[in-house]
Amino acid sequence: MPSPLDSLVRHTRVAYLSMEIAFDPKVPTYAGGLGVLAGDTARSCADLELPVVFVTLASREGYLRQEISPEGEQVDHPDPWDPASRTTPLGAMVAVRLEGRTVWIRPWLYLHACPLGSCVPVILLDTRLEDNDPADRGITDRLYGGDEALRLKQEAVLGIGGERMLRALGFEIETWHLNEGHAALLPLALLRRRRLPPDRLGGGPLHYDIEEVRERCIFTTHTPVEAGHDRFPYPLVERILGDFFEIDQLRLLAGAEALNMTRLALSLSGWVNGVASRHADTARRMFPGYRIHAVTNGVHVPTWAHPAFRRLFQAVAPEWAHDPDMLLRADRLPDEAVWAAHEEAKAELIEEARRRCGVALRPDLPVLAFARRMTGYKRPDLLFADPARLRDIAARHPFQVVVAGKAHPQDGQGKALIRRIHEHARALRDAVPVAFLPGYDMALAKVMVAGADLWLNTPLPPLEASGTSGMKAALNGVPNCSVLDGWWVEAWEEGITGWAIGGEAAAADGEHARDLYHKLETTILPLWHGDRARWIWMMKQSIARVGSRFHSQRMMRRYAAEAYLR
Repeated sequence: MPSPLDSLVRHTRVAYLSMEIAFDPKVPTYAGGLGVLAGDTARSCADLELPVVFVTLASREGYLRQEISPEGEQVDHPDPWDPASRTTPLGAMVAVRLEGRTVWIRPWLYLHACPLGSCVPVILLDTRLEDNDPADRGITDRLYGGDEALRLKQEAVLGIGGERMLRALGFEIETWHLNEGHAALLPLALLRRRRLPPDRLGGGPLHYDIEEVRERCIFTTHTPVEAGHDRFPYPLVERILGDFFEIDQLRLLAGAEALNMTRLALSLSGWVNGVASRHADTARRMFPGYRIHAVTNGVHVPTWAHPAFRRLFQAVAPEWAHDPDMLLRADRLPDEAVWAAHEEAKAELIEEARRRCGVALRPDLPVLAFARRMTGYKRPDLLFADPARLRDIAARHPFQVVVAGKAHPQDGQGKALIRRIHEHARALRDAVPVAFLPGYDMALAKVMVAGADLWLNTPLPPLEASGTSGMKAALNGVPNCSVLDGWWVEAWEEGITGWAIGGEAAAADGEHARDLYHKLETTILPLWHGDRARWIWMMKQSIARVGSRFHSQRMMRRYAAEAYLR
């Protein structure tokens, strides 16, 4: 019986490996922006008929189902799913050696099809097998779960196992795209089969054909935070990976003190990029000596556009879904139709706030929204830096706030931020309604980015790699108010697509908070309350100037032309 992969295997030449991929909103194989970006990448590859196969982990227990206690504490729960419910088992297995044991990996297939009929395969790697030692069955169960030993095993399954799995399934991959450093062991697997003959060693310390491997590998780095790059002590590497690769050779590629997965990927990739122009600059400073390109992230417009806006786009640009550049025509949309579409989306957000946390929001007041991973450098509590000032502003220009986001189970600071936001919400209850919506995921994100009136983003620069939530908001006509970092540096047009918090130089928390309050009090809220025509004009500019540019179709065209076909 033919495999559903047969027709795809023959022409697929690019493999994209990511620890997380949001390929289906109902399948929790993602934690946040990295996985959602990978999912949007897959969707655009299908739209553009690019010959790419995607590889990730099965993550049967998901990442984190978030519950908020009455005291505002995050309570962590597994978020299980059954691969058999949405994917197809494939008749292949491969093995890797971890801690001296053979660990078998089975593949599950998900086919993402675009409306025009083309599709891309997603391969999910699963170690939950009776053939495996009980200690190894759960390696792929929990996304980002466990200690550093489990993390290294997961990355070995993704990188080493992923490369072996694609070969076992019959793929002849010419280009390997590593989405972040988690898959950096894959180039090592390629390198092991590229040992140089004695007459080509040339006396150098490395006995492998590194240049051939570099020609085949592409690396996208997303992390401008030094602590965010995975590092593993070499004694642990030797214990887990055994003799997979000589440690003295590995030190030359990945760092003398510890196995730095980002540095390993940089050493073995011939084309490297950051995910925004500003982020590429930051990455060049972090890793001098490497040529780092910039390909700014984008979002999959048909996925993130609210149905009410999809209907409007269809009227002025029938090709918008396949060619989002056509959204430049959004400035022709009738004001009344744009506002009616926004009111439809906003009503859904108001209902979601009532259902999830019992907060009654008003449709006649602006909603300021913030939804990010809850961690220190994203500063989700910056808006609440001066509660008395917020009260004063709200007394003259009433507004409401909606917040969402998960903290990593081991991020105590992130959990403390969630608790602090709930404390502010209780203290401000009589002046500023604040709704913290638990369980932030792809489905809730769709409601928030379309239903908000203003999208806030307050990272500590230069620690924002790109950020894509504001792009999703903009294509739904929601202006941004953001610190000048990540993608917003490229999209910001003051008073046209939104507003900047502070200048382009780094600033202290207090300076950014003061500027945010000043913009809200003197410009943003008076405009929303007092000049509806100008506000709608800005909504249309956001769609036309941001939605037409910051989309994953354009992103993938650049990868295809500049990286895959180099």
